[in-house]
Order: sequence, then C-alpha cells, then structure tokens
Amino acid sequence: MGLGKKTIDDENYAGKRVLVRCDFNVPMKDGVITNDNRINAALPTIKKLINDGAKVILCSHLGKPKNGPEAKFSLAPVAVRLSEKLGQPVTFADDDTVVGENAKAAVATMGNGDVVLLQNTRFRKEETKNEPAFSEELASLADAYVDDAFGSCHRAHCSTAGVTDYVKDTAVGYLMEKEIKYLGNAVNDPERPFTAILGGAKVADKLNVISNLLEKVDTLIIGGGMAYTFLKAQGHDVGNSLCELDQLEYAKEMIEKAKELNVSFLLPVDNVAADKFDAEANTQIVGDDIPAGWMALDIGPKTTELYANAIKSAKTVVWNGPMGCFEMPNFAKGTIAVAEAMAKLEGATTIIGGGDSAAACNQLGFGDKMTHISTGGGASLEFLEGKDLPGVVAADDK
Repeated sequence: MGLGKKTIDDENYAGKRVLVRCDFNVPMKDGVITNDNRINAALPTIKKLINDGAKVILCSHLGKPKNGPEAKFSLAPVAVRLSEKLGQPVTFADDDTVVGENAKAAVATMGNGDVVLLQNTRFRKEETKNEPAFSEELASLADAYVDDAFGSCHRAHCSTAGVTDYVKDTAVGYLMEKEIKYLGNAVNDPERPFTAILGGAKVADKLNVISNLLEKVDTLIIGGGMAYTFLKAQGHDVGNSLCELDQLEYAKEMIEKAKELNVSFLLPVDNVAADKFDAEANTQIVGDDIPAGWMALDIGPKTTELYANAIKSAKTVVWNGPMGCFEMPNFAKGTIAVAEAMAKLEGATTIIGGGDSAAACNQLGFGDKMTHISTGGGASLEFLEGKDLPGVVAADDK
C-alpha cells in the first residue's frame, strides 16, 4: 500500500480487545437509518476481526450533538442494523459518557468474536478537542486500535488520533487501506493521462485542491458554480450566476499556472441558463457569456461533449463535485454525462471523491462501474490537496 501503513492483515487479533473507529455517521430520519452504505463499508474489517477471534469494540460519531448527549444522535439504531448484517448480536453500550459502567461491563464479559458498539463519541465534548483524558478512557478498553473511518481521518479527534497515544498496537482497516491506496496513488503516482474533474459551488472550498492538482494532472476540467468565477476572470459576463469576486485574482493565477505547466484547463464553452433558481424555471442554452438576469445552472451540450471526450482518453480520472444543480432534473445533464463517460472507461482507474459526486453516482446507478467511490468528502478533498491526514499519520507504519 502506497503509504506503508500497518494494516489489519499484518496481524492476527485472536483474544485481543480491539477498538475499531468506524464511520457510522449515517443519515437518519425519525430514528430510522435512510442509507446504510457506511455500515456496509465497515463490514469487511469487522468480519476479519470476528474471524480472528478478536473482541471487537466499535466506536463512531453520528451527527453534530451540540451540548453533550442528544437522544436523536444515539447509535442504538446502528447496533440493530449491524447485528442484522453480521448475523450475530451486537451489544450496545448505552452510556452518555461513552466509556461508562455499561461499556466496561460489556467489554469485561466479551467472548472471542463478540461485538460491542459504544455510544456516539461526540456525546463527550472532549472528543472534538482531542483532550487526552477521553483518549485515555477509550484506550483503557482495548489492547489494539484499528482506524477504519476515512470520513473522519482529516480530523484530529480523540477517537481518530488521540487514542493512538495510549494504545501501542495500531493499524488501518480495509476501508482506510483502500482509500489511501486509490486516492494516494492517484495523486502521487497516477497512470497517465491523468484527468481531474472539479465541480461544486465554490472556488474557495477548493483553492488548494486546484493548485495542487495542476502540478499533477494532464487535464483539469472545471464545472459547477465555481466555473463562473473562472469565466468572469477571463472577462466573460456571468449574469446572476454564482461568482466569487474575491477569488478572481486567484482564478487568473490558476489559468496562468495551467499554461506554464502545459496542463489542459477546460472551462464551459456553453451553459444551461435559467431565469431563476427553480426546477420550473425557464431555460435557454447560451455560450460562455451569460445574459443579464439569467444564471447558469448546468454545463451545456457542447461542453458536455468536450468534457466527455477529454475523459475518454484518460487512464486515471478523479472527480469531485457536480457539474450543475443535479438535484433538479433540468440541470442534471452535465453531471450525468460526466458519470457516464467515466463509467464507460475500460482499463482506467476512476475515483469519485465523496460528497455530492458520490451521491450523484449512486443515484444514477453508476456506482458499481467506478474503481473507487470515496466514503469521505472532506477527507478526500484534503487528500487531493496533498495534506497529511491526522488519522492516517496516527496509524503505525509497517
């Protein structure tokens, strides 16, 4: 694996108490889990540990509890869903303090191959501040620690980083390993041509990503709301489209940087413009100038063709961020076309960088056609920025 981290395959955990940081931050509505992708993604690691005969202690955050425990953020429904999927009971240790009497008693009576789930780690305010006392409490339950929560590994919290100060034996799980392998290799050692596609609303969210990727890619494709800041920087009219005036200088610099590095930098040549931000809006196809009173909400047919052709010749493609307001059917064509072009590639590595692009891919039914769909939006972005992620750094090297 690219980053030389110890993985769970490097050892047998028989009889050991293993604390596993999972990403069970699943969407819930009225106490019901509406999408269990993240639970499914954690299963291979959990099953490996059960098969080893480990005592498997799972922990995760869920949502953003403001001031300590909130019933609606309890992990109880996750324990139920997990036991269904594993085909064995999962004991839920319901302590508001996370490491409380229930947790200690549950762990003390575990047999090999048993599974316990702790309460939401963010019920403790210390979690997000990475305070040593809580890290030490978590560590007191375990002989070994496994980080399998890529979606949280860009945060230095007690359960993702701090705990490793108190547990000697640390490794990454299968999900983390896969994320590091695909995202790490794509960015640091891609098979060429390497094409990156960046969309989404704001340039400001992707400042460092754009700059870092320009040094690594052969082609950079820009879509979504952020495209109009670049078009404006080139002197085009953008009407009422999203545009960050404070990023115009940066946009100019990036266009220059692409020229210097001989990177093909693609911006929309036509757009789907709407007279208001609404699924029922009147629309028209316009060029790279947006008329006054209109806003661009998707890339147009010529751009779609241009982008699809650029993707066709690539051997590595990383995509983060939709091409338009894909939630509204009128403005989803660009995003669908990009997903389709990637899905059709053969013998190429195709990576979706979490967040909205992952949601779009799965909704459109292209999920199984991609090499890798990242489970972490923010974490995958920071990876593409070239940052060190605390949860990755904290794991033992081989």
